[in-house]
Amino acid sequence: MKTNRLLAAMLMAAGLLQLQVAHAVSAGVAKPLKDASDLVRAGKAKEALARLQGVTPAGPDDTYMLARIRGAAYQRMGDNGQAAQQLEAAFATGKVPGNEAGQLAETIAGIYAQEHNNAKAMQWVDKAKAAGDNDAGIRQIQDYVQGSSGDYNQVAHDNAAKVQAAEAAGRRPDEDDLLRLADAYRHTKNTAGDLQVKEKLVTYYPSNKQYVNIYLSDLPGKSGFSSRFSLDLLRLRLASGNLTAAADYMEMAQLLLQAQLPAEAKSVVDKGYAAGVLGTGAEAARQQRLRDLTNKSAVDAVASLGKRTADAKTGKTGDDLVAIGAEYVSMGKYDEGIDLMQQGIAKDSLKRPEDAKLRLGVAMLQSGKGKSKAVQQLRTVQGTDGAPEVARAYIAIGTGQ
Repeated sequence: MKTNRLLAAMLMAAGLLQLQVAHAVSAGVAKPLKDASDLVRAGKAKEALARLQGVTPAGPDDTYMLARIRGAAYQRMGDNGQAAQQLEAAFATGKVPGNEAGQLAETIAGIYAQEHNNAKAMQWVDKAKAAGDNDAGIRQIQDYVQGSSGDYNQVAHDNAAKVQAAEAAGRRPDEDDLLRLADAYRHTKNTAGDLQVKEKLVTYYPSNKQYVNIYLSDLPGKSGFSSRFSLDLLRLRLASGNLTAAADYMEMAQLLLQAQLPAEAKSVVDKGYAAGVLGTGAEAARQQRLRDLTNKSAVDAVASLGKRTADAKTGKTGDDLVAIGAEYVSMGKYDEGIDLMQQGIAKDSLKRPEDAKLRLGVAMLQSGKGKSKAVQQLRTVQGTDGAPEVARAYIAIGTGQ
């Protein structure tokens, strides 16, 4: 719900299209009531009110129906004050059918929302809910009122409940509920909550490049996040189509060379050239030098791979095995690389065991074999330095490679 125009359209649909002369009204009221109802449907609100002029109710059923039709007529005329007064009078008769009470209360809530009478609007939102109305319309009115009133704590509370309920039921939370929750957290300075919601947006809506880009840009701001995962964030940006600048391609290639992953560095540079991002402009010569370096480094790495693998196997810790395994994976030798990484982890003497579990999970995901096992492995990653968040991002986004 973004504008009063949309709110008004919804109210017209809720309040005017369901008019029925369904009660057993008295004989003296039946004919003018039917005439007035037809006139309202025809858009002749003034004529409808004139037709009811002087009509006196003989009982509560008459009172209910007269107030209901008059309220609808005033809605057509845009006289929200009179419309609310008449519809409230109809509700107060106690003659509203049980299956219509929630809808009528919703209509009244919407009228007050249009008038920016937030207190009255929320009173009628509560009455609508008490009558069993919990559809999208009443939730939109509630969100509209809370947002316009600046009560972002309440907006956060209500939308967090909606998200939690959806997740508990095994359903994907509604995208708008997540967006409203993120907005409320931003207004209440709840940065941790805001980041969590952005992660949920990526988890449940991973095809939305904008959500992914925003989340990956904000993730380094998480308390305790380690710069060790900068390369992972670039990988995820590349996989999600969010790596577009030449400087990012250059940085990623250089980080990969530093990580002793020249084959992957070569692949990244080649992708940059294929996309037309590298090889043009004032930096073309520098980019070509980097390309030459990655090409040479990749060739040299293959030549020395056998000896380095043998050395890693005789090492006291498993760190070198995990590293050399990752290099195999970067060359597309997934089975050999995963086996070496598993051997390294089995030594149980790693400097950063959670990083090793992350690397193994990513390798399994990249291999394209047994995605469920890869996801299971990535879900074992723990820590407070960003490793679990990066692992979950890989699960949501994949590698795209």
